[in-house]
Amino acid sequence: MKQDLQINKQNAIEFYKMAYSGEPKKAVELYVGSEYIQHNPLVGNGKQAFIDYFSEMSRDYPDKSINFIRAVAEGDLVALHTHQIWPGNDQYVTMDFFRFDEHGKIVEHWDSIQKIPDNTKNGNLMY
Repeated sequence: MKQDLQINKQNAIEFYKMAYSGEPKKAVELYVGSEYIQHNPLVGNGKQAFIDYFSEMSRDYPDKSINFIRAVAEGDLVALHTHQIWPGNDQYVTMDFFRFDEHGKIVEHWDSIQKIPDNTKNGNLMY
């Protein structure tokens, strides 16, 4: 089955948005395949570990927000570049990578997160 890159990009965004906004169980039910391999060292492998992590995050930080800056798709991978704002105005730039299976479901995740500094030597935004 050929990957539909536009659909994969939209599904990655919807999956992340839904989990981030407090509905990780629904996000997993709609967008995750038969397995979920996790590479973030703070989150366990599997669907339930993902649900537990995002449920706790939603409970502890209900006022966080996320903006999706760009999405890039190639083959079975989608990369998301985001700007997150947390309580206390802590701001982060993240890059998440999702691998999709042949049915268009997410089965693997990698990410990188960096706090946005107050000043940069180049004056450019990180997103």
